[in-house]
Amino acid sequence: MVGVTHSTPSETLVRGEIVCEALCGRESPESVPGLNLGRNSSQIPIWKRSLDLVIASLCLILALPLMLVVAVCVRVTMGSPILFRQQRPGLGGRPFVLYKFRTMFPAGDSGTMVDEHRISRLGAFLRCTSFDELPELWNVLRGDMSLVGPRPLLMCYIHRYSPEQSRRHEVLPGITGWAQVNGRNAIGWEERFALDLWYVDHQSLWLDFNILCLTLLRVLRGEGINRPGYATMPEFMGSVENGNPQP
Repeated sequence: MVGVTHSTPSETLVRGEIVCEALCGRESPESVPGLNLGRNSSQIPIWKRSLDLVIASLCLILALPLMLVVAVCVRVTMGSPILFRQQRPGLGGRPFVLYKFRTMFPAGDSGTMVDEHRISRLGAFLRCTSFDELPELWNVLRGDMSLVGPRPLLMCYIHRYSPEQSRRHEVLPGITGWAQVNGRNAIGWEERFALDLWYVDHQSLWLDFNILCLTLLRVLRGEGINRPGYATMPEFMGSVENGNPQP
């Protein structure tokens, strides 16, 4: 496991501010105190990496025709770019570029359009079927992500985590996870983090296999895609431990 240094909320806030500076190009990610940016492949279980490579390769080959169709549809209905790219924190908090099919129109010059209103009809379909996440298979092959693990959230959330919540970065982020098969976006942040940490402490080959099977069932049923009034989930503003209760 990769350890994440436990610290006081104020120390965590300072690290988060430096992370934001890094994203703006004013600081390097390596300057974040206490944030382990090294990815040590020897600390990833062999069974997990093997499972990722085999299943991700097979899925990518089988899904390639579908991905080409989706790419054409995105290009025709929303224009370029076809892919959504964004830095997310990975193993040990190290930033990586996440790839997804684009589902939203640009915010416009004012930038005031609510996210749920920016989602195209095609984008809504892609989210309901989870087809928008197919490019993440490439992230799995690269070793940025695993098939199963806590979902990679926004970089700006790092300084809002409690020390315990920061432990979600002790494992590779995943395309799906324990929280996704137990409510996905229909549950609140505190419950979601609790489920993520349970996975960190109990990960196993059998658990990953069960999560993958349950994910397929949840996707087919369209369960827990989003919360009413939000494109995905409300913004995470901080944990209860830090005096910022979340829904």
